[in-house]
Amino acid sequence: MTTPSRPVPPANTRSTGSAAAAPAGAPAASLAERLAAGTGGILLLGLTPPRRSATAEQAAEIADVTLRRLAGLDLDGLILYDIDDESDRNPDERPFPYLPTMDPAVFHAEHLGAWPHPVIIYRCVGKYRAPDLTDWLRSVDPGRVLSVFVGSSSADKPVHTGLAEAHALHDEVRPELELGGVAITERYAQRGDEHLRMLAKQSRGCLFFVSQVVYDVDTTKSLVSDYYYACAERGIAPRPVIFTLSVCGSAKTLAFLQWLGVNVPKWLENSLRHSADPLAESYRRCLATATDLVEFCGELGLPFGFNVESVSIRRAEIDASVALAADIRGLLASSR
Repeated sequence: MTTPSRPVPPANTRSTGSAAAAPAGAPAASLAERLAAGTGGILLLGLTPPRRSATAEQAAEIADVTLRRLAGLDLDGLILYDIDDESDRNPDERPFPYLPTMDPAVFHAEHLGAWPHPVIIYRCVGKYRAPDLTDWLRSVDPGRVLSVFVGSSSADKPVHTGLAEAHALHDEVRPELELGGVAITERYAQRGDEHLRMLAKQSRGCLFFVSQVVYDVDTTKSLVSDYYYACAERGIAPRPVIFTLSVCGSAKTLAFLQWLGVNVPKWLENSLRHSADPLAESYRRCLATATDLVEFCGELGLPFGFNVESVSIRRAEIDASVALAADIRGLLASSR
């Protein structure tokens, strides 16, 4: 419930947490249209493309299995990640070895033609030379694809194309391609200015934000609260924030999440490490996090959604992520 003393964006731009129902007989709004309108209730599932060493036949088989697995889900779209070597950011041994993966744009174009909904293709822009990024921008279909540009994993890492240059290329070559940005709770915890970074990205045209995996729900709530009130102070509407959730079915998966920079509170780490069934415990905690964020963002007035992924290739964890997405769809539906 809104209190009289709470600052809010202008009434004509105020966003809600759930998507508004379309008039009877009207076509359903696309993912880009819903994000542009600042509506929430978005549900995505994040996927990592096959290894670069996979043959065309193997990639096609992986795509077929994936599409069958997703057939029963009411998703608004997919996220296809662009994996980069981040050993420069974290010198500790990587729990799962880094193996280069197929270009997500190629995997989408050549193997996911049967997927009927939009995809958000991540671009680790430092991996690509400017002419290659320009060629992709010219060829991409903005009716089917959105994108998130990601900068280098550390300030010292050599890059072919910097993030600012990539955004300039986008503005010059394909400004109609809708872009999102990343939001990182852990960076907020360390520096306290992540909400200001989000505002700067929004001023450059970012239509939405996708978070890093959320296990620290309290700090995440503080981040989006600061972002919401900073928008209110400037008289602008906040953009939808898509919270990423990932199940954790083993000590090795937990170690990998932490290697990636995800803050897992000590009490939750203990709970997962000492559980007889860490996957079930993780699933329960992810659903509790989603429930908490639905209530919090709904009361705040921040448009939001969820992205569910598995950082592990174990079938049990992938299947659990699909089941979690189905449960979250029910949670979103009941919150409207």
